[in-house]
Amino acid sequence: MDPGDKRLAAAVVMDDDGRVLLVRRSASERFLPRVWGVPCGKLEPDERSEDGALRELKEETGLLGEIVRKIGESSFVSEYRGRDIKNWQDNFLVRPLTRDITLPEPDQAYRWLRPSELAGSGLDIDEYNLDVVRQALTDF
Repeated sequence: MDPGDKRLAAAVVMDDDGRVLLVRRSASERFLPRVWGVPCGKLEPDERSEDGALRELKEETGLLGEIVRKIGESSFVSEYRGRDIKNWQDNFLVRPLTRDITLPEPDQAYRWLRPSELAGSGLDIDEYNLDVVRQALTDF
């Protein structure tokens, strides 16, 4: 991994009914504004990816969760200050331990969707996030 690369972790939250949690990003986000996806974010220095996934889940939804298992990895390139940055992401299946969702920005939204509802939901879900969710569903 190049020193300029970013490490991220994502939480694919699945409830006991088999529904997946998707969150719409705020319009004020520089990266993918108003796009629906799974809770995800950058890792802190020396943070384990499992811990980062649960921290991001708490920061982005208010939910507490537990890691069920690592489901895969993914990567993408983003632009930061005029140069391309490679992003390496560890993806985890997470079981929610709490139920009350609190979103940090008023223009955000969330939905619990069954896997069969993802394609026809009418939500602006990018292919990258769909692939992350599919990683979680391969064993079901």
